[in-house]
Amino acid sequence: MNYKIIRDDGETDDITMKSFNNYDEAYDLLANIYEDVCCSDADYEDRPYYEIIPIKSVSS
Repeated sequence: MNYKIIRDDGETDDITMKSFNNYDEAYDLLANIYEDVCCSDADYEDRPYYEIIPIKSVSS
């Protein structure tokens, strides 16, 4: 199953344009982006919220 990352606000960016072969690849990308953000320092209003979702395959 393939996965993609979407933004909660519906916008697109470089991250949302990618697709991933598995959930772990998508998770690792987000983990690398946010690894330096500490929960107590984060201003979450300035950062988009991302969600990893499965891509439904289209049967022919």
